[in-house]
Amino acid sequence: MGQPVRDYLLTLCVTAAVTYLLTGPVRKFAIAVGAMPAIRARDVHREPTPRLGGIAMFGGLCAGLIVADHLYNLDGVFQLSNEPRALLSGAALIWLIGVLDDKFEIDALIKLGGQMIAAAVMVIQGLTILWLPIPGIGTVALTQWQGTLLTVALVVITINAVNFVDGLDGLAAGMVCIASAASFLYTYRLWYGHMIEAAAPATLFTAILMGMCLGFLPHNMHPARIFMGDSGSMLIGLVLAAGAISVTGQVDPDAMKLFAGSEREATHAMLPVFIPLLLPLTIIAIPAADLVLAIVRRTWNGQSPFAADRGHLHHRLLEIGHSHSRAVLIMYFWSALIAFGTVGYSVHSASLWIVLVIVGLSAVGLVLLLMPRFTPRAPRWAERFVPPRYRRRGEEPGAGPSSTYGTQQEPGEAQMRQDEGEHQERRPVVAGVSGVNGATAIGPRSRLPERHKADTAR
Repeated sequence: MGQPVRDYLLTLCVTAAVTYLLTGPVRKFAIAVGAMPAIRARDVHREPTPRLGGIAMFGGLCAGLIVADHLYNLDGVFQLSNEPRALLSGAALIWLIGVLDDKFEIDALIKLGGQMIAAAVMVIQGLTILWLPIPGIGTVALTQWQGTLLTVALVVITINAVNFVDGLDGLAAGMVCIASAASFLYTYRLWYGHMIEAAAPATLFTAILMGMCLGFLPHNMHPARIFMGDSGSMLIGLVLAAGAISVTGQVDPDAMKLFAGSEREATHAMLPVFIPLLLPLTIIAIPAADLVLAIVRRTWNGQSPFAADRGHLHHRLLEIGHSHSRAVLIMYFWSALIAFGTVGYSVHSASLWIVLVIVGLSAVGLVLLLMPRFTPRAPRWAERFVPPRYRRRGEEPGAGPSSTYGTQQEPGEAQMRQDEGEHQERRPVVAGVSGVNGATAIGPRSRLPERHKADTAR
């Protein structure tokens, strides 16, 4: 069997294309059915934004599975395993619950019950954790109840972690795409590096998940034209968890021939098998740390741990001067560092240079955090060809020091206009974080000028 890199790439591209093309009609449909909540007192986005982006993502998932079923190198996944059908069943259920929540705002306990039922549906059809590699002990076979409980717990945690991450425009889709890319590299190496066909379903799941996120991101980047809503965040969280469960709970570590040598060497060699369970946690490493710090901060200030405040990482990045897009890119950077660093360490855990690279990139990330107001400036000869934000402040190419739009001004008036412009330019831009919608925040609305309605073209 030839290596199906092109088949995976074709599946990814078809999934991304279908998701991208469906998102526009889905946006119009969401506006028509009223899945576009009015701006509340605590919201900061300028206009009501439709949800239901998960409809397009689910369409991309179905298209990816259909295409893969008809490809020579990937159709064996459907013939030898029932996991793709299990994934589709669980995804359809969780997607339906998300669509209802985006439209009618169902209770949180009902959503939690739906998540558990979706995970149980996958378990019934065979997508479950059968054994766990425990360092120092070896492979531990799980009973049916243990495997079911662990599978349901991992699915529920991952789904809610992705929902928690959905705080800025494009943040959740981008972070999940990064995590799935790292997981794809690991599972593909596991399949063709160790010739373990049980890793094939997980490789397919991660490729399709990348396509879903890449197809939706152009519509969801700041300023977002549509939110994925719970129908999207819960869906991609379930697919991400399904890939981790498949490659960890279904692949027999003995097939990798890791147990040659002493017990210490075997324990050390078990690390690559344990990595897939850690990959979904890479996307919640940052929000989990944020959650712990929020609890400590509120308790230290004498507040309830559940009291809302503006101390989350999203808020802090924006308050210190980062723009909305730059805050998202910084979180992309840290997610990629954790995810790909984990995969790299699993492949060459004895290599010192991997640790040094991770430390060096961490230092770069800290520098980026401490330089919120750094804006590259183009040289004077190139200012005519770049956007105004990259020009020197208060200067327009081709304009004299005392002319503005071709009219002569007094020096005092010009200085007053310049000072007023600088004051407006330095005004911090506040962007939202999400609960269930994608761009909501806690606090009063910012006084921003009115913009066109949501149903008009941008």
